[in-house]
Amino acid sequence: MAYYGQQQQGYQGNPQQASPGVDPNFLWGVFQRIDKDRSGEISASELQQALSNGSWTPFNPETVRLMIGMFDRDNSGSINFQEFSSLWKYVTDWQNTFRSYDRDNSGSIDRNELKNALTSFGYRLSDKFYEILIRKFDRQGRGTVAFDDFIQCCVVLQTLTNAFRFYDTDQDGWIQIGYEQFLMLVFNLRS
Repeated sequence: MAYYGQQQQGYQGNPQQASPGVDPNFLWGVFQRIDKDRSGEISASELQQALSNGSWTPFNPETVRLMIGMFDRDNSGSINFQEFSSLWKYVTDWQNTFRSYDRDNSGSIDRNELKNALTSFGYRLSDKFYEILIRKFDRQGRGTVAFDDFIQCCVVLQTLTNAFRFYDTDQDGWIQIGYEQFLMLVFNLRS
């Protein structure tokens, strides 16, 4: 039986307070450098070019899409400065989390490090499932998960957990749903 993880969320308040210890003027400067077309909004492609996973490889486009979707409060398909401020805090928190579980400082998370991270988040999963996660989120084929893929793995796992919880009304780790309910669940998660 799987136990649920704690929800990871970014800050959603005033951008002046979104990143404690970060000068709002500094953050505005970062925002302007990323906003290459000067639209006042950061697109997924602009964000992807600006983000670094520490391995000189491009940030996973799917992870960027997920993050834009999480912080795009006005559903414009891009993020404004206020939304960016929340995203900045979110990515910084993930960097700190990633570094704390990358015990060997390799710049990637191996299966044991991933298991330690997810266990600390409250998940109790089988070793076989960790192998599946590594295969799914190891874009470079090295048996490890890079920073951007780690974010995607955790966000996808949390999204699936939240969807499962909706149907697990007695919180016993088991659900019973019909085929069409299952299809609706899957298709709604993919939008």
